Amino acid sequence: MDDTGLRKRKTKKEKKITAKMQIKLLVVFCVFLAALIGLIARIVYISNQDKYKKGALELRSYVTSEVPCKRGDILDRNGNILATGEIVYNLILDPKVALTRTSYTEAVLAALETVYGFNDADLRNILNSKSQSSYVILKKELSYSEKCAFTDYVAALGKEGNNVKGIWFEEGYKRVYPNSTLASHVIGFIDANGKGSYGIEQYYNDVLKGSNGRNYGYYDGTLNIVNTVKEPVDGNTCVSTIDANIQRIIENYTDKFLNEYGAENLGVIVMDANSGEIYGMQSNYSYDLNDPRNMSRLYTAEELALMSDEQQKEALFDMWRNFCVSDAYEPGSMYKPFTVAAALEEACITKDSMWDCDGGEDFPGDVRIKCSNKKGHGHISLVQSIMFSCNDALMQVAKLEGREIFADYQKKFCIGSTTGIDLPGEAAGQSFSVSQLNETELATSSFGQGFTATMVQMASAFSSLINGGTYYEPHIVRKIQSADGTIVKKNDPVAVGKTISESTGEFIKDALYLTVSNGTGTSAKIDGYLIGGKTGTSQKLPRDAEKYLVSFLGFVEDEEMDVVIYIVVDECHDSAKASRCATAMSLFTDIAEEILPYLRLYPEGEINYKLKSVDGKQVVTDPSNTVYDPEYDEGEVNVISR
Repeated sequence: MDDTGLRKRKTKKEKKITAKMQIKLLVVFCVFLAALIGLIARIVYISNQDKYKKGALELRSYVTSEVPCKRGDILDRNGNILATGEIVYNLILDPKVALTRTSYTEAVLAALETVYGFNDADLRNILNSKSQSSYVILKKELSYSEKCAFTDYVAALGKEGNNVKGIWFEEGYKRVYPNSTLASHVIGFIDANGKGSYGIEQYYNDVLKGSNGRNYGYYDGTLNIVNTVKEPVDGNTCVSTIDANIQRIIENYTDKFLNEYGAENLGVIVMDANSGEIYGMQSNYSYDLNDPRNMSRLYTAEELALMSDEQQKEALFDMWRNFCVSDAYEPGSMYKPFTVAAALEEACITKDSMWDCDGGEDFPGDVRIKCSNKKGHGHISLVQSIMFSCNDALMQVAKLEGREIFADYQKKFCIGSTTGIDLPGEAAGQSFSVSQLNETELATSSFGQGFTATMVQMASAFSSLINGGTYYEPHIVRKIQSADGTIVKKNDPVAVGKTISESTGEFIKDALYLTVSNGTGTSAKIDGYLIGGKTGTSQKLPRDAEKYLVSFLGFVEDEEMDVVIYIVVDECHDSAKASRCATAMSLFTDIAEEILPYLRLYPEGEINYKLKSVDGKQVVTDPSNTVYDPEYDEGEVNVISR
């Protein structure tokens, strides 16, 4: 083929690329170019989204927080709430998110200023100074209505409300004590870290506290928080032995007494002698559990202003301290029934034993220990030694016992050691060892001086005297139950041991009835009730300071229960009442007259207090047969002379 033919064929092919074809090619090219531009735009968009998502993922650790559990409730024995948790909300600001866009920032500022009254300049300062933070608490413990005020405001904005970004609410619980001051020394409170301080709150902290959950929060593509929650486990509930009504009666009368007379310390315990359950316990003035650092009830603003930080701290500890559990003192003549019971149990004496009281006993070293009646009680029976609170007779009883028996029974009665009550800060008191019980120590110990005990020790030991000899461990919580009401644990009465026989107990009870009938406890009589009890007056150390602690430990029994009521007045500010047992007895009668009917222990008409026999045998109960002066108020004032 020649060159001419080849050129002709090429010309024919070139002629096939027409204008129409060129247009089509141009269209294809434009479509391809548009697709390429779209692809590039999509890649850029996806790149930005990935960058944003990566930033959102970085926020996860900042919005992760604990979900507080609900601390268990504290209830009284009838189910009344003494302490509970109330849902509250913390207002949280996320500056990182709020600063993402100007529209977000302005919307957040406007909402916070409108609803909660924040200052615009202050908020901008927070945003600028904490721009890299995702968790700033603006307000704590908002109520549900306060939270709703914000959400309702945002909802009312409509679409503009979508710009309110970076604000959320963290749910929690606030400890609330509905009765404010009621049983404050028994309940206790929680500190700033949510840990129990004093009372049941402290002793049962691990039971009440529960375990927190966790909120794993992150922001989605529209800057809304998405939460994943590990649920918290709520704490268990403590059902106490306290009866709120009995406690309220006690506090009404102790407040009245303190307001009228005043005292360094004032304590009241009401308990069931047959179980160790405490129905009521009061120590001095109560304090506000919802505001436990407020001392305005005890001190004026001027007095507080004059206190140093250390003095204020000490004053707070004094206000929170439970005198009934944490303070030990010399019980005085209240201990005499214990000395007699031990001697009877060990057959050192008999119920028919008689004693001669000439006003005191002499000891080596020219020491004379005086009787409560310095004139002497004369020739008296064992019952009368308790009725008339005769120191002389009791010293003779203790001498027959000897120091080994005396010390052994102090251990049985838990004197000088803790009782195990489920409250923090229990004191042990101090008793003499066998080797320390020399003649004078044994003599003074026989009527409750020289050793120390706490109110809860004395009330628990006394309960064993009148219940047939069983020592029950005192306790303040009846049972523990889960949040749904399932019983986790029951604190049934714990019988620690046997102190005395029923026969000895009956003798002691009759002697205590006669003490109220014709002895030192006549001020404790209540119409229609058979009251038994023992008075106590102790002159505090140093003896020449003339400071006194007076007390009355009384009981009422029926077929179903034995109720013990113990009153201690430490250094009454009224000098005329400071050394007189009638001071404690008057408070006893005020409280008992209201508590007993509430416990369904009703008066039975005229009571024959003047019992003519004890343990089936005739006894002398008429004070005229002794040197006893019924107007004389027993005490141990300056009992030792040289």
